[in-house]
Amino acid sequence: MKFDQYYISEEIKKNLAGLGFKRPTDIQFKSIPSIMKGEDVLAIAQTGTGKTAAFAIPIINKIHTIKTSKRSYGIKCIVMEPTRELAMQIGEVFTTLARHTKVSTFTVFGGVEQDAQIKKLQDGIDVLVATPGRMFDLIHQGIIQLDNVDTLVLDEADHMLDLGFIKDIRYVKKMLTRRHQTLFFSATINPEIKKLAFSQVKSSAIRIQVSPEDPVSKNVSHCVMFVEMDDKRFFLERFIKEHPDSKIIVFVRTRVRAERVAKAMDRVGIASFTIHGEKEQSLRTDVMQQFKDGTCQLLIATDVSARGIDIPNVNYVVNYDMPDKAENYVHRVGRTGRGVQKGIAVSFCSTEEKERLQDIQQFIHKDIEVLNLSKQDYAQTIEPLDRFDSAEALIEANELQKKNRRRKKPKKS
Repeated sequence: MKFDQYYISEEIKKNLAGLGFKRPTDIQFKSIPSIMKGEDVLAIAQTGTGKTAAFAIPIINKIHTIKTSKRSYGIKCIVMEPTRELAMQIGEVFTTLARHTKVSTFTVFGGVEQDAQIKKLQDGIDVLVATPGRMFDLIHQGIIQLDNVDTLVLDEADHMLDLGFIKDIRYVKKMLTRRHQTLFFSATINPEIKKLAFSQVKSSAIRIQVSPEDPVSKNVSHCVMFVEMDDKRFFLERFIKEHPDSKIIVFVRTRVRAERVAKAMDRVGIASFTIHGEKEQSLRTDVMQQFKDGTCQLLIATDVSARGIDIPNVNYVVNYDMPDKAENYVHRVGRTGRGVQKGIAVSFCSTEEKERLQDIQQFIHKDIEVLNLSKQDYAQTIEPLDRFDSAEALIEANELQKKNRRRKKPKKS
């Protein structure tokens, strides 16, 4: 079934055609009819399979159909997101799909001044995409009114609940005075979170699960290399130089690691961007935009960017550090191989990280292919710097050489 056969507005059909969307993905095909019927839905599907459009299309169509003009009389739908980057991205999807319709969408998040956000909200909107912190600030200030909300979407539902947002979700639901529809969407979900999710919806909720046995998209090929922790920077340098025209995301565990890896790459002439929770929001937004535009081909990120971020044409994901949580592996590698594109994920696993690798393989229900390195190949990769214990030692050696050269300079007469 093609999108032009769906009972949705012509404006939305034109927007979909303009984006090159002709047929729905599995999650869209299974979700859209239930959402259009007004049913509560808990949907679980692989990353990169079009979950956002699965709920955005029917929501926009419903609001567009009942409105008689472009004027908005209160928020009709709230979409809650766990991170600022994800909120901005989902907001862009709603704006694109709502183009030329009577539906007004807007996104609010923290880390930026709220005055411009308040003005837009006071002008009137239909769909609000928001992170919990800023949304609750504006609710308590009386700026956001929930009287007309009839649809609540919890995107990346497992992460929302796992981060402790369950109290916020219950608070919002208590404030929704109208009968409303609740939609949960995620790539991964565990039994405990699933039970908690169902406690927040009607007993007749529809559960939709696509490829539950393999949470990683078939478009992603993934493999692992056994590399000791202190040697990872040399293998990353080699990998990047062997793929000079590729767009690459490198995932690390902490913001400190992100900055250290970026400096190590800079020392060997490789430019990169970093993104993590300690950066100001304006810088994070700028980094994401420049990476999308191709200003720089290498992005070094923490897991703040692992969930749901849709960056076009990412060729490779490198797990420089194995993730602390097995489900984060799924979200990381899902940054490549999105839609119909193919992608490759490579993990560097040190001796102390092998237990994490086992957890990941158990979570995805299969072994990850191992790229075996010969002793010679391994030695050649780290050879240029193997006489130094670390990159810091190399810097100290260079500084010492400079001092010695200055001392040897003849004194001027």
